[in-house]
Amino acid sequence: MAAVDPIVSLRAVHKAVREGGAERTVLRAVDLEVARGEAVAVLGRSGSGKSTLLNLIAGIDDADGGDITTVGLDVRNADERARAELRTRHLGFVFQSFHLLPTLTVAENVALPLELGGIALRAAMDRAAEVLGLVGLADRAGSWPEVLSGGEQQRVAVARALASRPALLLCDEPTGNLDDVAAATVLALVERLRREQGCAVILVTHSQRAAAICDRVLWLDGGALDSRGAEVRA
Repeated sequence: MAAVDPIVSLRAVHKAVREGGAERTVLRAVDLEVARGEAVAVLGRSGSGKSTLLNLIAGIDDADGGDITTVGLDVRNADERARAELRTRHLGFVFQSFHLLPTLTVAENVALPLELGGIALRAAMDRAAEVLGLVGLADRAGSWPEVLSGGEQQRVAVARALASRPALLLCDEPTGNLDDVAAATVLALVERLRREQGCAVILVTHSQRAAAICDRVLWLDGGALDSRGAEVRA
């Protein structure tokens, strides 16, 4: 069934890469719709194309065919300025490897994307303090990333991704580097903040446990996105 008022729409999306002189198809004829406020998990083995799918949705990579619309933007026909504005104003990213800048404090890491989006420093730092409080790290605002545990660093990454109140949150293996306790904490946080802030979530993972926080589960295998995913939540 098609999503009502989709925030993401993919139609017959194709992507191939060259490896060792040969062409390998990563995505073939992929169709996907995600509704506003919906959480969708995409499972698949390492190298199945999950990260590529997110990069295409965000306009970081270019598809070889098909149509992609993200938060109302025709991504394939948009110039880089429009794509950059999409990422700055409407998307949040949570990566497996955190991607925190070691030369900035926790609060500065969270505030940086807001500043790049044109928000004044004081307002950006105020918002950073607010979201760090939401993730339980208000007392870590002035700390350096290197002194935080892996779970704390990932919570900072979640705070940074949600600081701009994005319409769409993209999570790329967000618990892959965490132990079970830290992973459960981060997943519960993403779920709670998603429901409180109303953003849609696309979470790519190989973990059934991570997928369980989502409304739908899809499988990416052999370049095809399989909608076997029955609802995993009531």
